[in-house]
Amino acid sequence: MTPKQEQFCAEYLIDLNATQAAIRAGYSPSRANATAYKLLTNADIQTRINDLRAERFKATIMTAEEVEARLSAIGRGELKEEVVVTLGIGDGFSEEKIVKKQISAKDQLKALELMGKRNNLFSADTQIDIKPIIIKGGDEIRD
Repeated sequence: MTPKQEQFCAEYLIDLNATQAAIRAGYSPSRANATAYKLLTNADIQTRINDLRAERFKATIMTAEEVEARLSAIGRGELKEEVVVTLGIGDGFSEEKIVKKQISAKDQLKALELMGKRNNLFSADTQIDIKPIIIKGGDEIRD
C-alpha cells in the first residue's frame, strides 16, 4: 500500500466521505470522485479501513479493569461531579455557576452494588430442600 493510499484510509475514517478523503490525501480534486470509488473497491484498502476502524473502536472501549477502577473510585467517593448551581446576586437577579461536588450516596451505593455483583458477593449458594407433606384423610404421608 502506498503512503497516499494509507493517508486516504485515515482520512476516510474522519467523515466517511470518500471524495473528500481522496482530496485530503493528495489526489487530484478533478478526479477525486472516480479515484475514491476505485480506492474503495480495492480489497487491500477495504481491509485497511476495517483494521483502522477496529483499532479506533477498541481504543474507545473501557477494559474490565478500567470499569472496576472507576466503580471503585465512585464507591469510595473519590470522584467529583460537576453540577450547575443558581446563585441569587440581589434585586431578583441570579447567575449560574458550575461547581464540583461529591458523588451522591445513591450513586456510590449503585457503584458498590455493581462491584458486588461483579465479584459475586451477593450470590445465593444456599439451596433449600423442601419435601412436601401430603395430608389425606387425616394421615400424613411424607415423600
